[in-house]
Amino acid sequence: MKIQHILVPTDFAAASATALELGVQMARAFDAKLTLLHVWELPIYPYMDFMLNSAVISRIEDAATKGLARALEDLQKTMPSAQSKLKTGLPWQGILDAGDELGVDLVIMGTHGRHGISRLTLGSIAEKVVRLSKVPVLTAHAPAES
Repeated sequence: MKIQHILVPTDFAAASATALELGVQMARAFDAKLTLLHVWELPIYPYMDFMLNSAVISRIEDAATKGLARALEDLQKTMPSAQSKLKTGLPWQGILDAGDELGVDLVIMGTHGRHGISRLTLGSIAEKVVRLSKVPVLTAHAPAES
């Protein structure tokens, strides 16, 4: 298998930073393209949909756009050829869709490593991507806090 394009989804958390470091190392080792992806979704809470007017949605999208732009700017200091992609929707679905659209060969993503009730309640984006991806997925945890 030849790795030519690596997708690194980010939620801007520590586990994503670890995955990105690994993605940069692997992109260099394989002389592969690297795309940084952020998928944002609208917060959906029962009885609160009336609060999601166009101004609120616009602010959420603007924050996602700016966050990804900052992350790409930092990334391009060490990997100038890196690109980024912003998607809207369910994160796990957006990651899979972006992988298909971009024709990536590998996904490297962070995982929060939730267990028990929090995993059942929040679900596992990484687990869904691992199960449903057409390409290999490498997951990385954030370094343990000391």
